[in-house]
Amino acid sequence: MSVKTVVILGGGIGGIVAANELRRCLPHEHRVVLVEKNRQHTFAPSYLWMMTGDRRPEQISAPLDRLIRPGVQVTVAEARGIDLAGRRVETEAEHLDYDYLIVALGAELAPDAIPGLTEASHTFYSFDGAQRLQEALQTFEGKKVAVVVSAMPYKCPGAPHEGAMLITDFLRKRGISADVHLFTPEAQPMPVAGPALGNAVKQMLEAKGIGFHPLHKLSAVNPQSRELVFEGKGPVRYDMLVAVPPHRGHHLLRQAGLANEAGWVPVNRGTLATSSESVYAIGDATTIAIPGRWKPDVPLALPKAGVFAHAQAKVVAHRVAAEVAGAKPEDTFRGDGYCMLEAGGEMAGFAFGNFFAEPSPRIELRQMGRVWHIGKVMFERWWLASFGPKRDVLGLSILLGGKALGIPVVL
Repeated sequence: MSVKTVVILGGGIGGIVAANELRRCLPHEHRVVLVEKNRQHTFAPSYLWMMTGDRRPEQISAPLDRLIRPGVQVTVAEARGIDLAGRRVETEAEHLDYDYLIVALGAELAPDAIPGLTEASHTFYSFDGAQRLQEALQTFEGKKVAVVVSAMPYKCPGAPHEGAMLITDFLRKRGISADVHLFTPEAQPMPVAGPALGNAVKQMLEAKGIGFHPLHKLSAVNPQSRELVFEGKGPVRYDMLVAVPPHRGHHLLRQAGLANEAGWVPVNRGTLATSSESVYAIGDATTIAIPGRWKPDVPLALPKAGVFAHAQAKVVAHRVAAEVAGAKPEDTFRGDGYCMLEAGGEMAGFAFGNFFAEPSPRIELRQMGRVWHIGKVMFERWWLASFGPKRDVLGLSILLGGKALGIPVVL
């Protein structure tokens, strides 16, 4: 058997899971190489808690190599190019020849795509942005906070609603009676999950006194007058702007010819294979059509969320390991996912279901409660734990807890 090399681009959730699962499944003579430009990993689902001061930066960070199984080669370098014909990845440190390539480069934030947004807004969609927003919230004395989904698609469809609710709670604890408003180009909260979930989220927002404004597509921001400009609507003033910036696919994927015109990588929804032989893509970098339509002329796409990147990474790792062993790959991604929505006060909502269901995604709702918040805390601790007994015990607790509650959990 010839020695194979699997190169994984990107050390986020999908990349880490793919590397660890491959190392677990593949005989050790085969190479598993993870390419990531940052030595320090930050857990993005906890940025909201850092925004409210419930987490310090060091509590949601860990050295990347601590989260990786022994035997995975970690190359800390920025990828500079992908040569599909030559099966080679160029990095700033070296070139890497591959037999299999797994693209897990995620989505880039692009606030520059909307005039005025960069200089006018805060965001909880980046590690540094959440830190700066926490400082701004501590001293905010204004009246109107605008949380704005600036463009589609964006990562973690529940995060804007969570952000609005947590900001509201934080300011009330400070004694600030600000009006918080959520603006989005969507017709309802989380339209991909259907009207029942959308209505439930609207009720959560209303209970917090948050104004919800659908069908508001942001076209520009005037930092001097503190005004939002929406297509076909009058200007809206704000005292603090918290934005979900536009997202775009990684430029390397466009240069390599893997991405479509919108910048996302089309993949087979079950196998995550791209149009290029032995190249897979997972997570936020991909676009996967699912049943149903967002608008009459716009098909729904699988949300960009860590839970899907996690599951897809395991599927791809198992398929690659089977191919290397000369077996027929059988694992497929089935579109199952779940979401916890933090509402403040250590309470959270929970939804899960199948996003490939016909004729549209089939999502179940669970009553809001503290148990879902605790589950999210446990997952955070498991994710950031080093490999060892503590990680195993936490993982077993999460799996057993999920089984007891009748929900699917992927670890």
